[in-house]
Amino acid sequence: MTPTSWEADFELDRRNSLRLPCRALWHAQVPDAAAVSNALACAKRLGMGVWVLGEGSNVVLPEVLEGLVLGLSDRRIDVLQDDGGRLRLRAGAGVHWDSLVRWCAQRGLWGVENLALIPGSVGAAPVQNIGAYGQELAATCRRVEAVDRVTGKVVQLEAGACGFGYRDSRFRREMQAWVVTAVDLELHRHGCAQVAYPGVAEILAEVRGVTEAGQASPLDMVESITALRRRKLPDPEVLPNAGSFFKNPVVTRARFESLQEQHCDVPGMVVDSGVKLSAAWLIERCGWRGLRRGSVGVAETHALVLVHHGGGVSTDLLKLARDIEASVRERFGVTLEQEPVELQSMGRL
Repeated sequence: MTPTSWEADFELDRRNSLRLPCRALWHAQVPDAAAVSNALACAKRLGMGVWVLGEGSNVVLPEVLEGLVLGLSDRRIDVLQDDGGRLRLRAGAGVHWDSLVRWCAQRGLWGVENLALIPGSVGAAPVQNIGAYGQELAATCRRVEAVDRVTGKVVQLEAGACGFGYRDSRFRREMQAWVVTAVDLELHRHGCAQVAYPGVAEILAEVRGVTEAGQASPLDMVESITALRRRKLPDPEVLPNAGSFFKNPVVTRARFESLQEQHCDVPGMVVDSGVKLSAAWLIERCGWRGLRRGSVGVAETHALVLVHHGGGVSTDLLKLARDIEASVRERFGVTLEQEPVELQSMGRL
């Protein structure tokens, strides 16, 4: 017998930002870590696979998920410590990420302002170690609460144990091991706007009339970053998408210099591990920007964004992604890595 709170044959079409058709055999809303543990135990007794779905902003769903899908509904934001200069808070996995960013900015707190308007929930944020415009979650995350899928125990993982990397974490690499249920962040009341990323200083001046980083407030940055994202990226509510579909690849300095000899205008940013290339530039140079292939395509405003025009399924989108990867590899000798998770490849207990 399944718990009465589970819903059978649950439609997930509106629970993923790509609006891909998908039905789950079972679905359950879980309000906290204890409920997650109970649901995992029940599914295990039934020999049923389990998937976790927040707002579905970084996933590609199949047409059917033959198991239990958990929706995390904890939307609490609790202040844990406040010494006047630093504030530590805990946000439940079900909190809308942009709502949390605005909650912080409205209180004059620095640390996540450049991450405004990133779609998704708090629970998904550490999985991908979300980042944008010079900031990453890892810089402010101090602890992640998660349920161990094998033991069912609730654990508290300090930031150093989370294995954060570029759009990566142990939660992404070990998806069959964890369910993130809450995130602790440390914010600061005294800070300075990060405007070094291309276009940020210009949009700050345009939207808020602020020309000096030291004069900007967290809310100034949130409003400016929001305007910049809306200008560059299509709204998933208007044109379904999962944001950036590929990571920016990192190559060795020698490989970058070789690319420069063949393509003098190839952009690159020096990082600790080499030189980070622009995946959007590579894709656009291969002629994909704005292309439509039946029900799917590439956004006209940004070559990194794959879109669903309606009437398609996951295989249509993934075929387009594989063809883009192949063309970039053939022309530039660079391998692209997909950002969104293909949900059918994870979740089994």
